[in-house]
Amino acid sequence: MNRPGLVQGKKALVVGVASERSLAWAVAQALAREGADLAFSYQGERLGERVRALASEVGSTVVEPCDVSRDEDIDALARAIAGRWDRLDILVHAVAFAPREALAGGFTGNTDREAFRLAHDVSAYSLVGLVRALRPLLAAAAGSVVTLSYLGAERALPNYNVMGPAKASLEASVRFLAFDLGPEGIRVNAVSAGPVKTLAAAGIPGFRRMLDHVQRTAPLRRSITAEEVANAALFLLSGLASGVSGETLYVDAGYHIVGMAFEDPPSGSG
Repeated sequence: MNRPGLVQGKKALVVGVASERSLAWAVAQALAREGADLAFSYQGERLGERVRALASEVGSTVVEPCDVSRDEDIDALARAIAGRWDRLDILVHAVAFAPREALAGGFTGNTDREAFRLAHDVSAYSLVGLVRALRPLLAAAAGSVVTLSYLGAERALPNYNVMGPAKASLEASVRFLAFDLGPEGIRVNAVSAGPVKTLAAAGIPGFRRMLDHVQRTAPLRRSITAEEVANAALFLLSGLASGVSGETLYVDAGYHIVGMAFEDPPSGSG
């Protein structure tokens, strides 16, 4: 006997799909598998062709342009979604950016004013801007919002640099949005994913070393998969998490709990 999908018939907008190797695409696939109707946004026509092709794989024809650094684009996206749907049950925010040169070397020497502004604008404010514009549709459905974060929001990590403060701002925004919109039934949460081989991760210098370190150190002694991140997001976006808002859920094989670890456990250790 087939069970109904966890998000059967829900209307979902996914912002941030860049390729089939992105966490946003993994989340979109999980939502489609569980019965959601999907819409996508893209930035720039080069990405537009790619996103339209991916959208067709999950039966979606709703693909709209949106540069999240432009309020007029965000407003146009909200109008386009409102023209098709009378509600929005799900918003997935998977957008982050910092200049490549700001992600190499030291934080102090490589973080100028413009890099700081741009990282916060695209990676953090875009969530606020999207929720502001889509608020009537989200309120009509008592909708759920999920964004993607990383451990650099709370801990200093090599080469992550300005993205750390930007992700900290993102997670703080999750809490304030959840507090502000809770009376309307809107839930807002984040998934903090461990290192995953994605297109975005390829832009972080030393990523391979980070991945190896997590595999050796995390309690589960492995890295995580995009599918595991997607399933956690699916949980938060579904009715199974109806009482959860303002949270950051870690999907990192337990790495975030570790304060110290020996590369080779002392003899006799458990």
